[in-house]
Amino acid sequence: MRFVLISLLCVACHNNDAEPFPTFQECFDDHHNVEALPVGESIVVCCLDHPIAGVKPVCGSTAAACMTYLGANLSATSASATEVSAACTDYITKKGM
Repeated sequence: MRFVLISLLCVACHNNDAEPFPTFQECFDDHHNVEALPVGESIVVCCLDHPIAGVKPVCGSTAAACMTYLGANLSATSASATEVSAACTDYITKKGM
């Protein structure tokens, strides 16, 4: 029963019909400021689930590529370097699932 529940949660987390956003910042702001998700979770959700300017996933295939992408597409006031690093590590882990 636990396996079924976990499987359903994983499917729900990777929604193929997720709302597209024109920029990563807009996606982050929606999840963090409107939905009140934590910084790291907002980053991971935007990296994995939402098309950004028509591209999905946008955060790259490595943690380093993710950090580079976020450095260019997420305001420095939105997340600290520590939060970005942790979110990118989490993103890579979840991307591989």
